[in-house]
Amino acid sequence: MKMSKMGVKPEKLASKEADTINHKLLVQAGFVRQLMAGVYTYLPLGLRVLRKIENIVREEMDAIGGEEILMPMLHPAEIWKKTGGWDSIDVLFKLKSRTDRDYALGQSQEEVVTPTMKEFIKSYRDLPRMPYHIQWKFRDELRSKSGILRGREFLMKDMYSFHLDQADFDRFYEVAKQAYLKIYARMGLQAKVTEASGGAFSEKISYEFEVLTDAGEANILYCDSCEFCVNIDDITSYKEGDKCPKCGNSKLKPSIASEVGNVFDLGDKYSKAFDLKVATSTGEQIYPIMGCYGIGVSRTMGVIVEKFHDDKGILWPAEVAPYTVHLIDIKQQEKAQEIYNLLDSKNIEVLWDDREINVGGKFSDADLIGCPWRVIVSDKSLTTNEIEVKARQSDEPEMMSLEQFISRLKGD
Repeated sequence: MKMSKMGVKPEKLASKEADTINHKLLVQAGFVRQLMAGVYTYLPLGLRVLRKIENIVREEMDAIGGEEILMPMLHPAEIWKKTGGWDSIDVLFKLKSRTDRDYALGQSQEEVVTPTMKEFIKSYRDLPRMPYHIQWKFRDELRSKSGILRGREFLMKDMYSFHLDQADFDRFYEVAKQAYLKIYARMGLQAKVTEASGGAFSEKISYEFEVLTDAGEANILYCDSCEFCVNIDDITSYKEGDKCPKCGNSKLKPSIASEVGNVFDLGDKYSKAFDLKVATSTGEQIYPIMGCYGIGVSRTMGVIVEKFHDDKGILWPAEVAPYTVHLIDIKQQEKAQEIYNLLDSKNIEVLWDDREINVGGKFSDADLIGCPWRVIVSDKSLTTNEIEVKARQSDEPEMMSLEQFISRLKGD
């Protein structure tokens, strides 16, 4: 992509409305624009990052047997009234049509996926099933804040699992947990599996996947010696300094964290509400146990920025960066075009700053955007047949041939 062809350019100053790092940098670098509180337009750079996060999630959900579908955002009120959600969920957006019918904008999909799967799940032979979708959600937040961390409209992955019994749900939960941790690791994040209340979804303990960040809203206690972690905002049986109840080796430490995913054991609440029954091997009719598994795709994008930035801009992890290479030419467009074409032929994603602006502006914009690698083509490149290469997080550039650089990127 040539920056001269991009409709959006980085800004010199951050938005005055920005109250968090992700809001400041994503707007200033040209990734998003705020339409109103909690609602954002994802510009070309931002959409590329969003799609990369989405694809990582998709790959790992497919790997554990998930089957992707796409469910609607507009729901009839009747299905929400059947489960009690119409009157009990205060963040539900409610609409009335010109025909005086009531509708809701989806804030979750239990009320849609359960009657849908009822058509296909008839016996124990049809279980387990793990449909999922990646779709926009809507929540009527009283105070939407923290950039894209807390929106009224946001992109989510929701997977719903159906099981013959509790033991099979427990088995699959461990599978899903490992898949979640792999997803976050691929994005450079270390997520802690955190006990929390089930809230409006379940009376049982749920699990949140929390990333430590000052921009978060969850107060957690965690153990340094093992994976134990608990959200203390709604679970009051633990306090700072308590001995870890899991390993007993360390005292619990406090931190602020941001939720990037969650898992709920739904029991048979929704299968009963929609009378979804299956026949066991003995012919007995039972209600399947359901699980719900969420990942905030757009929210995770904001958390990545909160975790990976410096005073110059964003530092995108390689798998989610909008482009791998930020190419800058210093009055050497012909040579830069040659390099651009070669990198593109090797399936290396390149953002080329071919604009006719001062070099300092190009450098500062490259730091702000935050691609993993910067390549500079100058007069020196013509005389030495080498390019100047600098990793985004490094202060020291290196001179090397283009072939050497490609080998480094390919891991050869």
